[in-house]
Amino acid sequence: MFKYFEPNKIFSITSKAPKYVLFLFIIVLSIGLLEALIFSPEDYKQGDAVRIMYVHVPSAWISLGIFSLITLLSIIGYIFKIKNFFLISKSLAPSGFIFNIIALVTGSIWGRPTWGTWWAWDARITAMLILALFYLLYLFAWRVFEDKDSVFKATLIITILGIINVPIIKYSVDWWNTLHQPASINIFTKSSIDISMLFPLMIMTAAFALFSLLIFLMKYNTELIKIKNKGLDRL
Repeated sequence: MFKYFEPNKIFSITSKAPKYVLFLFIIVLSIGLLEALIFSPEDYKQGDAVRIMYVHVPSAWISLGIFSLITLLSIIGYIFKIKNFFLISKSLAPSGFIFNIIALVTGSIWGRPTWGTWWAWDARITAMLILALFYLLYLFAWRVFEDKDSVFKATLIITILGIINVPIIKYSVDWWNTLHQPASINIFTKSSIDISMLFPLMIMTAAFALFSLLIFLMKYNTELIKIKNKGLDRL
């Protein structure tokens, strides 16, 4: 089964994918921005400041999702010796880090009109900052270690330690008394957010996911080209 993860077989698919993903991203983003900025109503308390949510929340979700996926791929890759899983993880990390920073910046901007301050050492905000540090450590490890076995072990340890922070980010608003509002969207119970805001939020999340996929494909294809240039068929 793992023979399908060989660079030459994957590159034939991933090299053609970016143009289609870009086209789809532009369409979905256009719809999302239209819904978020024009058709979505303003909040009765926050006014138009609530529109920051359509960037802040999807960015946080994408960042958490990517780090979770990186961790899963690293563990499976290490156990079953699938080196390409580490390459996929490496290619996913930049977009995860970018969205982590966007979530922190937009959260700070959103906090100014709602909390009266640009920054507060709130449990969720602090945990998101710690996640950004784990992303940095992960990316830094790929630059520091030249030996593949060393970088695989180092990045695996970083992701395993970092994944502990993910449920803390998720449940911090429930475990502690924080400035950050509780979750408005719940999978197993009724969500408190109105459909007029939920719909554009989902559209923007889809747009950001496509953008993240686009960044991943460009980074991954670059890594595969490096391998092909070395005359290798596998990692």
